[in-house]
Amino acid sequence: MKDAFGAPQSLLVLGGTSEIGLAVARRMIARRTRTVWLAGRPSAELDTAADGLRALGAEVRTVPFDALDPAAHEEVLGKVFAEGDLDLVLLAFGVLGDQANDEGDPAAAVRVAQTNYTGAVSAGLVCATALQNQGHGSLVVLSSVAGERARRSNFIYGSSKAGLDAFAQGLGDALHGTGARVMVVRPGFVRTRMTAGLPDVPLATTPEAVALAVEQGLRRGSDVVWVPGALRLVMAALRHVPRPLFRRLPV
Repeated sequence: MKDAFGAPQSLLVLGGTSEIGLAVARRMIARRTRTVWLAGRPSAELDTAADGLRALGAEVRTVPFDALDPAAHEEVLGKVFAEGDLDLVLLAFGVLGDQANDEGDPAAAVRVAQTNYTGAVSAGLVCATALQNQGHGSLVVLSSVAGERARRSNFIYGSSKAGLDAFAQGLGDALHGTGARVMVVRPGFVRTRMTAGLPDVPLATTPEAVALAVEQGLRRGSDVVWVPGALRLVMAALRHVPRPLFRRLPV
């Protein structure tokens, strides 16, 4: 349960090596979160991430989790919830893919979609049901501004995030009044390992900035959070650009 100051006491990060996920975990620990679960594929990187959070004073456990194995999600995540109530679940896994390659490799494109959308639908429903059953808790879903309008440069990734975003919004409506809730986070370009080597863009942000926005959004009870906030206006404008003109934009 949350403490007297409203801070989450327990956190599950789906995508335990995600730089954004770990930035959120560090921020939550600094705000009195004491139990953290990192769910991800077993690896030295996952163990290192757990050790880093333990050094901050949290009790940290790891759990094997694969977004591409939805058949196992109910059992794996059910064991986590069986250990006690969770105040916050962060759905932070995803892959960018390689647009130029994936257009010519349908199997690779499908893997992007299965990870970012199908895996998230499965894990999100399992966690939402558990939060609803316990009568409290927040599911934070990392979406992307890429899902707001398909762009030539990354429409495979963008389409998967569009599906995720719509799913998360509908799930939030379904949970309304149950005590559990969903918050959708739409970052722009985030400087992480996943985007390393890509040219920087205006309004680029960092994992730490996303983590701050997550904390503030939870405190305010927001349904949707944009990072940075100015992207809300930018994307509102881009959604209404005529398609022939949109095709010529360097996006």
